[in-house]
This record gives sequence, structure tokens and C-alpha cells, in this order.
Amino acid sequence: MNNQDIKPVSVKTFQKLKNNNEKITMLTAYDYSTAKYIDECGIDAVLIGDSLGMTILGYDNTINVTMEDMITFTKAVSRGIKRALVVADMPFLSYHLSKEQATLNAGKLIQAGAKAVKLEGASDFILDNIKHLTNCGINVMGHLGFTPQYINTIGGYYVQGKSYENTLKLLEAAKKLEENGAFAIVLEMVPEESAKYISENTSIPTIGIGAGKYCDGQILVVDDILGKYSGNIPKFAKKYANLKEIMTNAISQYNVEVKEQIFPLPEHVFNLTKEEMDKLGNFIS
Repeated sequence: MNNQDIKPVSVKTFQKLKNNNEKITMLTAYDYSTAKYIDECGIDAVLIGDSLGMTILGYDNTINVTMEDMITFTKAVSRGIKRALVVADMPFLSYHLSKEQATLNAGKLIQAGAKAVKLEGASDFILDNIKHLTNCGINVMGHLGFTPQYINTIGGYYVQGKSYENTLKLLEAAKKLEENGAFAIVLEMVPEESAKYISENTSIPTIGIGAGKYCDGQILVVDDILGKYSGNIPKFAKKYANLKEIMTNAISQYNVEVKEQIFPLPEHVFNLTKEEMDKLGNFIS
């Protein structure tokens, strides 16, 4: 199949999948080669998440991620994508001052290759921004439940919507996101029953991360499922491989082989012709 035969995933695809009761698959990506592999495996959407603050940049949380960081990684990821919908996180304080600031920064991510941006929360200010961005032709994904950019006010990594009343509040927020133009909503660290209730009572797709199997789709951090990230792995992340072990074994073997002069072997080097070697004479022992 050539590139002309590939039909890109769009926000309309998301809605069609929900309407047909088909699950949506989504993963994070932060570099060109990983994005390329994800795309080739048929994943529906790729998120350049501000989780790169931990997985790539070594921060304790997402707060220190900048617009410059997000633009750089969005450019890299988008170059590896032919089919999947590319969504980029709007980082902390990049959309909280004004509609003008939100539009400028969202536009930069779209120009970097994203087809949509993701904003956290559902305050009146955020809702106004979402409505404004969608009116400007920028697709917006919402994010409810545990919202990492609010870690300092939440006070920690806590499950959200753990009561009947809080579930109704999340549903109300989801409906407001839908009304103001969001095409989908990430539900993070929400009880499965609450996520099911929200998913069944909103028209747009829900994408769960630690929110159970009844969401319209799932997203996980790629470094978690590949077993690459060495920090704290959340309960909801299933490890499908152990790249940390594979990588450390390979690097350790390389270290030993260089020190013991096993590597490089003859097949790994380039050689002069005999004529050129003769010119060098005694310089080649």
C-alpha cells in the first residue's frame, strides 16, 4: 500500500468509531521512530503528551514542560505519522491567560504537525477557550478526572469521581466540553462505573486512561507499555514488553566487548586497498 492509499484518521473517524461501537486506540509518542512504528501498527491516534516531562526530560511532573518543548516533539512525532490522528498537549500555562494566548499557542502546535490539541479541565474560562479554538478551526480534545497540570491543587495522584455526586459533576463537565466543541474527552483515573456512566451519556467519544473498559477508547503512555520508563508505573498501565532489560543487557554487553577488544569485528570496519596500504608502508603494523 502506498501513501496515496492511506486514509488518515480524523475527528470524524473518532465519532464514527463511537457510533459503530468500535474501540479507539491511542498511545503517546515523543520521537520520530516510535511514532512511525505506532502508526504502522494501526493505532488510531497518537498523543504528544506533556508526560514527556517525566519520560523524556526527567522532571517529577508535567508542570515544567514548555511550549518550545511541545513544538519540538510535535514536529518529530508528526514526521513519523501517515495515518493516525496526531494530538498535542497544550502545556501548563500555555492557554490560561487569554483566548489570544490559547489561540497563538494552539496554532503553533497545529503548524508543527498536530491535527488537534488537548486541554485539561472544564472551568468557564477553559470552556470559552475551547469554543474559541474550535471556531478558529482547531480541533480540541478535553481532559477530565485526574488532570496532571493541576497536581499542586489536587494534592497528589488521586482517583477522581469516587462518589455519585462527583460522577454527576464529571458528567456535567463532559457535557459542557461537548457543547463547546470538544470532539473527544480523556477520562483519567476515574472509577470504571463512573466512566461507563459518563461514556453512555455523552455523544462524543471518551478515551480512558485508568478509567476501565467501558470508555470508547483507551490511551496509555508508550514508555509504560514497552517497559522502558524506570519511574513509578501507574496501576492502570499494562507492561507488554521489558525494554529496560533488553536495553541494559545490550548496553552492558557493548561495554564489555569494547573493553575486552571483542568489538569491532572485521565486518564492522572499513579497509584500505593493498595499494594504499603499501603507500603507508611502516605506518601500518
